[in-house]
Amino acid sequence: MSTPLLELGPVAVHFGAKNGKYPDGNQVVVTGGEVRVIFDTPLLANRLGPELDGTDLVVLGHVHEDHTAGVHRFQDVPVFAPQQDLAALQSMEGMLRHYGYSQAVSARMRGKITEEFHFRPRPDAQGYPDGHVWELGGGVTVRSIHMPGHTRGHSVLLVEPGAIAFIGDIDLSGFGPYYGDACSNLAEFRETLRRIEHMEARVWITFHHKGVIGERETFLALLRAFRDKIDRREQAILEALGPRGRSLEELVAQRFLYPQGYEELWVDDVERMCLEQHLAALLADGRAREEGSLYRAAAA
Repeated sequence: MSTPLLELGPVAVHFGAKNGKYPDGNQVVVTGGEVRVIFDTPLLANRLGPELDGTDLVVLGHVHEDHTAGVHRFQDVPVFAPQQDLAALQSMEGMLRHYGYSQAVSARMRGKITEEFHFRPRPDAQGYPDGHVWELGGGVTVRSIHMPGHTRGHSVLLVEPGAIAFIGDIDLSGFGPYYGDACSNLAEFRETLRRIEHMEARVWITFHHKGVIGERETFLALLRAFRDKIDRREQAILEALGPRGRSLEELVAQRFLYPQGYEELWVDDVERMCLEQHLAALLADGRAREEGSLYRAAAA
């Protein structure tokens, strides 16, 4: 069965199930005069046939299980990942450290990412730095722009000509920014969302959800809503603390990222790691205080 396709000069975007909603994603193919590159490899990569034939390079904007789900198809093709995320692609242990989940969750994640996401370590994978340029021939280039927060290495891949930016998991979704792994950083994500507003691009492609955005005003509106989700979460946490206070585990059970009733292996661990970052920010700016095992809102 054919998948929806949009072509933008040297760039082709194959849309995954439900517009690339997790666990799937959107597959980007860039064809130059001499070299053909694919960005990330969602589950969709396993359903595409001739569309991915002749791939010369696989370039990952960052490393997570849903972005490496098709790498196993390209055993004889060089694979590149941001140098800060490289260890997560090179071994299972590296991937598990990348997540940083509890021992019990990590033990179950081994099977899940192997069976459901076809994860196969690539010890031969190569790291790339911020600003690295791939020359694809015929005047087509790809440049990496380090935009961390989602992971340490998360990078935007900018294609010229056309100023077409693959922005990966800055996915502009209603869920909002994800910074719930050991490799994530809330403060860096905030800075990334400030910087990307001023990046010189004319088209933006997300790995999940929105797909292709070709109007700057639409992009900026989506970006504002996406960025504001962080502040809304933080305000909700502060309100939940109140004068009585809450323990970290009480807050984890209340949930501020995932809706009640949504269950996955990692949900509690992710909520905990996100909460720890928000609480640290609230303590640092004096909006909350820590008393024993409780966090309380500071008096107005």
